[in-house]
Amino acid sequence: MKTEEIIELTSQYIIPSYRRIPVAFKEGRGIRLWDMEGKEYLDLIAGLAVNSLGYGHPKLIQTINEQAKLLIHTSNLFHIQPQVELAEKLSKLSLGGKVFFCNSGAEANEAAIKLTRRFGSQNGRYEIITMTGSFHGRTLTTIAATAQRKYQQGFEPLPEGFKYAVFNDLDSVKDLVAPTTCAIMTEVIQGEGGVNVGREDFIVGLRQVCDQYNLLLIMDEVQTGMARTGRMFVYEHYGITPDIITLAKGLAGGIPIGAMVAKRKISELLGPGTHASTFGGNFLSSRAALATLEVILGEDLIEKAQRLGNYLMERLTGLKGRYSFIKEVRGKGLMVGLELEIPGEKIVEKCFRRGLLINCTVEKVLRFLPPLTISKEEIDEAIQILDQAFREVKEE
Repeated sequence: MKTEEIIELTSQYIIPSYRRIPVAFKEGRGIRLWDMEGKEYLDLIAGLAVNSLGYGHPKLIQTINEQAKLLIHTSNLFHIQPQVELAEKLSKLSLGGKVFFCNSGAEANEAAIKLTRRFGSQNGRYEIITMTGSFHGRTLTTIAATAQRKYQQGFEPLPEGFKYAVFNDLDSVKDLVAPTTCAIMTEVIQGEGGVNVGREDFIVGLRQVCDQYNLLLIMDEVQTGMARTGRMFVYEHYGITPDIITLAKGLAGGIPIGAMVAKRKISELLGPGTHASTFGGNFLSSRAALATLEVILGEDLIEKAQRLGNYLMERLTGLKGRYSFIKEVRGKGLMVGLELEIPGEKIVEKCFRRGLLINCTVEKVLRFLPPLTISKEEIDEAIQILDQAFREVKEE
């Protein structure tokens, strides 16, 4: 099937909830994709931080094939060996608590919100403080938690119980703490919000505020987790520990899975019947996540993300010195933002025509989320294409 045919069928049968780039892919290897006509692309989006091992990693492919021959799904009515193994691994890598599995980041955040409400219900507390510029999903409750009006318009009335503080402004958080507050929920690096990096004093301060007022600290690690920022979890950069983390995207290398990890003192609050997921943590997704973790740890992808993330930022900073419309380079590890003074979609389109896939968020921030397996040479190749796109814009 040709790309034009797929685009036409998409317009006829797919609800248009995405603004799609006019391309359809048929194959991927490493960090490269090929479209239906055979054109090659260098991918620095990785399915929006999902394809952490790139495409066609032999360990992941072998694991999926072997597990599919045995069992794909039964039900959470029964015990599931790979689910338990994955929960143990995530617990020991993070909070030492218990895990709830689901299928996506939004679902993981829903679970965190429900657990938090359960925690607060013991003494009449229900409000959660979230941050301006945040993004926690597109379900009704998670858009209420997301402090961006553009995601909420047309879906009112929204679930109540959320107050919005200013990201990186600890005083604005403190001003919102009330007798009805039960938690603070934040991304440490805001992805959709523009790759905004939490300052150390702010993130550490959130932990202190939660300790002072007996609040839960929820950290949305959906985009930042699984070695993306040069640590397994981004909170490790700050020397603090949250009470709940949520995971998805890069957890299983492209197989849908989400997870909420909670400290033991609160994890028991969700008993039988209080929350559930039909597909969450089934045989296939759990085994794929275990394989992904094995590769991340076995191939030193955490250290590689830190090292090559630094290199990517150095190369982007070099471009900043040559183009006046580049405002700032920021990020951690292989989660990098390049803020422009001009609309970013123009650059995305010019890179796309040259075979480079990047993303633009909040209109003027180019977002780079490459597979963790990217090489220095592939970064150089991407920078060369980006340089060509910038030069073309400069000459227009």
